[in-house]
Amino acid sequence: MPVPKSTVFWGFLVLSLEFCAGEPGEKAPTEGVPLVTEAEDQSCPVCLWRKHSKEMRLESIKSQILSKLRLKEAPNITREVVNQLLPKAPPLQQILDLHDFQGDSFQHDDYLEEDEYHATTETVISMAQETDPVVQIEGNPHCCFFNFSPKIMFTKVVKAQLWVYLRPVQHTSTVYLQILRLKPVTEDGSRHIRIRSLKIDLNSRIGHWQSIDFKHVLQNWFKQPQNNWGIEINAFDPNGNDLAVTSLGPGAEGLHPFMELRVLENNKRSRRNLGLDCDEHSTESRCCRYPLTVDFEAFGWDWIIAPKRYKANYCSGQCEYMFMQKYPHTHLVQQANPRGSAGPCCTPTKMSPINMLYFNDKQQIIYGKIPGMVVDRCGCS
Repeated sequence: MPVPKSTVFWGFLVLSLEFCAGEPGEKAPTEGVPLVTEAEDQSCPVCLWRKHSKEMRLESIKSQILSKLRLKEAPNITREVVNQLLPKAPPLQQILDLHDFQGDSFQHDDYLEEDEYHATTETVISMAQETDPVVQIEGNPHCCFFNFSPKIMFTKVVKAQLWVYLRPVQHTSTVYLQILRLKPVTEDGSRHIRIRSLKIDLNSRIGHWQSIDFKHVLQNWFKQPQNNWGIEINAFDPNGNDLAVTSLGPGAEGLHPFMELRVLENNKRSRRNLGLDCDEHSTESRCCRYPLTVDFEAFGWDWIIAPKRYKANYCSGQCEYMFMQKYPHTHLVQQANPRGSAGPCCTPTKMSPINMLYFNDKQQIIYGKIPGMVVDRCGCS
């Protein structure tokens, strides 16, 4: 008597799920995961495949977290105990605000990867340039404009210092240094907006380099570059003499104002996205990455303080030989030994960590990074 095709399909589905679930070397978790039966709605086999891939992924996440935290079982800490033990200190609150919900590390990370070849920028020195004539009245002020490349403007500014050289004084003097932000001259001639003012006791007979914190101003410029028309720098002594060197002409070589930036560059580069991304309504049957949000409160895991939820994602889909993305030679292996394997599986080919704040089994608060908890890309292997 011939075997019905539907029975063959469901048998292949269960077998494939058993082989493909979990990370390499990890036994597929089956406890509490219902198997597909013929009585279930068979109108959408792909939907049922995804449903069980998701269920097995959730069970796998539970076991992975406990294993990677070296816990034999979930700590027995209730929400009431957490409220009693959790300090309300500012450092802890900062972590909670940062990791209340953890998504992909970067919104555009699906198309980026680590650039291990090109140099990264850490410090940038930007020298003063002449100001645009639209901000000048009768040729003044002649200084200072600072030009920044788009690449630098998209980096994170860790520190920014404006350096100004003050001419030497013969006797100790109190110098009043002020920085004015420039804007295009209007009919009334107004262009000065004071943004910094310092009082400096100067006693140097050989000149003095003065640094001014400029991070806040620079961040505003980077957010709104159209407002960067430059600045005017003055440093008046009690006699009204301007001691700030702002001349860009001969005689002031090496003494021009400059901006020192410490930046944190995102060491990523564009790449081809080799894996497919799908949503829950997709009709795609090939190996694909699907969204999955893990809710620790739904697990009853109150011992995890943050994040309460995170985007884990999961892989699901068929890996016919024509769909293989990572190891084409597997097809040759299958032909040589067709009974030795269930065939290529749809599995994660790139994963990333999550940061977690949690109680351990000794009621200590731990903050650390758990590797391999977010599926960034799926493929057949």
